[in-house]
Order: sequence, then structure tokens, then C-alpha cells
Amino acid sequence: MRVSLLDRARTRSGETDAEAVAGTVERAVRAERLGFDRFWTAEHHAVPGIASAAPTLLLAAIGARTDRIRLGTGGIMVPNHRPLVVAEQALLLESLYPGRVDIGLGGSLGFTAPVRRALGRTIVRDGAYAAEIAEILAYLDGRADITVRPRVDPPPVLLLAIQGGLTLAAELGLPVVIGGPLLRDKKRLDAYFQNFRPSSLVPDPYLIASVEVSVAETTERARDLLLPEAWAYADSRDVGEFRALRPVAHVRRMLSGASSSKKIEAVRAWTDAAVAGTAEAVADALAKIVERTGASEILASVSTFERADVEDTDEFLAALQS
Repeated sequence: MRVSLLDRARTRSGETDAEAVAGTVERAVRAERLGFDRFWTAEHHAVPGIASAAPTLLLAAIGARTDRIRLGTGGIMVPNHRPLVVAEQALLLESLYPGRVDIGLGGSLGFTAPVRRALGRTIVRDGAYAAEIAEILAYLDGRADITVRPRVDPPPVLLLAIQGGLTLAAELGLPVVIGGPLLRDKKRLDAYFQNFRPSSLVPDPYLIASVEVSVAETTERARDLLLPEAWAYADSRDVGEFRALRPVAHVRRMLSGASSSKKIEAVRAWTDAAVAGTAEAVADALAKIVERTGASEILASVSTFERADVEDTDEFLAALQS
């Protein structure tokens, strides 16, 4: 089973943003030692609790500390940038670390209305996202009316399955990353494989299944480790921000005293959607996801308060690849 890691530079209560960024870099260094093939970073603008908004810049720092592991943007959110700038950053990263870069592109807007206004994009009109992806590909491939620098062989491009990304990936013959409800949408998954247009660079469809993962000695403990992220997700609906992760015991106390049944249900639904349990149970669950979706790779998001617990799950996931 091929497994890669996604790290969103989450902060913990009592931790600075700079410490969170440093923690992501150290995790990537350790991931290379553990034998992971690819390490992904994400783009989130002005979101409390998430320290990095620039995946290419963060990956440049990670590349300087590593020798082999692939550097994946998971992803660059195209509506927030001009296509030319996306292509320039991708090619610059590739020139620094040739043969190690994967450019994941997505279509999400900013997290809140003020952030979207600050980024200069409040809506994505029909067809605009597909046109911008096509423009980026033209710049990377050298087919545009201007030559983007540095002029190096372009890195592989992958699409996140948002803004119609699954259909667009099939049309353009690109690998795709899916998660959430799409993991169980057999009709749309089948359509990707059936409608995939092969190219010389990507002759076959390639699907990556993105899942939240937690491993512990018992299922109850594994589900507990999910609570800090689940609470932050549920709380974001009320407060409009993704707050720093809090200790498991603290979240359990907040849950027991929560007056909103909707928030409790949101925590439960988020936890139920994750893959959590003992090592044997998680290995079986991931194998079933691969079988059901046709995925060639698992993209694992591992997020809880104690970094030692993240390290333990990383070690388990690394062992799945041997």
C-alpha cells in the first residue's frame, strides 16, 4: 500500500505559529527517515489554528532538510492566485528539487468572507476554474504565448476533487485526490476511470484517497485522539475560525458540558468518517478503501494534540508500505 502524509501546520494551544511550522518541517524530515514517498502541505489563508498559507514556500524549506521524499502541494488554491504566478512557483520549486515536486491544485476560496475579499476572489464563475487550470498547464508545458521562468521540465500536476475536479481530472488526463463523501460515490468514481483521457505523461488514471487516520492500542483511545480536530471542525461553524488543537481531556470536558446537540453531532459525524482503531483494524479499513475506490495511494491526515501520538501513527502507516 502506497501512503503519503498531509500536514496542515496545525497549531496546538500554548504553541506559537512559528513552532507549528517548525513542527511540520521536522515531521517531514522524520517521514523521509520512515520511508514515506511523498509529503504534502496545504494552503489556508488567515485561519487561526493553521500556521501556513504558502505550501510552495513551506516545501522549499522541507526540501532543504531532506534528500529524497517528494514534495506535494495539497494544494495550491487556484482562485487565490494568477495562473502565471502558480506556474512560476511550481517551476521554481522544481528547479530547486528536480524530480521531487508534485503540484496539487485545488479550487477552494478563502475560509471566510473577509478572507475572500482580501484575496480578491469571492466567487468562482462557471468555467473559470477549468480555464485557469488549462492556463497553468500551458505555462508549465511551454505552450503559452510567454515563456515562464525558470524553464525546466514541468513537475507532475494533480487535481483535488473540488470545484468539479474529479470530472476535470478525467478530461485532462490528470491524477486526482478525493476525500469525504466522494470516497463512497461509486458512480462518480467509476466515471473518472471510464472517462479518463490518457496522455504520454499520464497513461493511466491515478486516484488518491484522502482520509483522517488515528491508530492506538484500543479503538476507544484512537477515537479519543481524533477529538481535538473534530472539536475544532465543529466549533468552526459557530466561531468562524479553526482554533488551535486542545488536549483530548480538555475537549472531552467541553463535550460533556456542550449545550448544542448540533455541535456534539458534528463531532460524532467527523469522528465516524475517519479511520480509527487498532493497527490491525486500520490496516483492514484502509485496504477496503483502496479496493472500493480503486485508489493507488492513501493520503493520510494525522492530527491530534500530542505530537508523540502523531508520530506513533506515522510509524504505523510507514510500516504498511513495507
